[in-house]
Amino acid sequence: MTIEQPRGDRIGDTDWQAAAHAAARLAKQVELALDAADLSLPQYRVMVFLAEGSAGASALAGTLAVSRPTITVVVDGLVAKGFVERQGDEVDRRKVHHRLTPAGRRSLEQADAVVSARLAELADHLGADAPRAVEGLTLWGQAMAAARKAAVSRT
Repeated sequence: MTIEQPRGDRIGDTDWQAAAHAAARLAKQVELALDAADLSLPQYRVMVFLAEGSAGASALAGTLAVSRPTITVVVDGLVAKGFVERQGDEVDRRKVHHRLTPAGRRSLEQADAVVSARLAELADHLGADAPRAVEGLTLWGQAMAAARKAAVSRT
């Protein structure tokens, strides 16, 4: 499979495979960095999402592509640490919203710092290409946000 790009560049299977392998290895580097912040990668992902606002368990599970029981276990750990609080919905008592606590925001800042430091350490090996690598990751973030928005608008 080759994907045609708007500029006329072609990205082949081996390019996508190399990108997929790099993404998997990069995820492991983020996970290792998070040890210093006493967070797991799933906990970090939940906190990053909640930094944008409160969310219910179903929304968290859907956005993070995990099952609802899985998100409950992850959130339970964050609640136990005092990083996330659950609040009942004033209109629908069956709904529960999750939001970061002030301690959770501080923990997320610390986690962001250790992850950023690890990425910067890795980027040092890229020399002059480091800014392009950061831009590439930023573009992937934009693509994921756009895909999430498109999925929400279809429902």
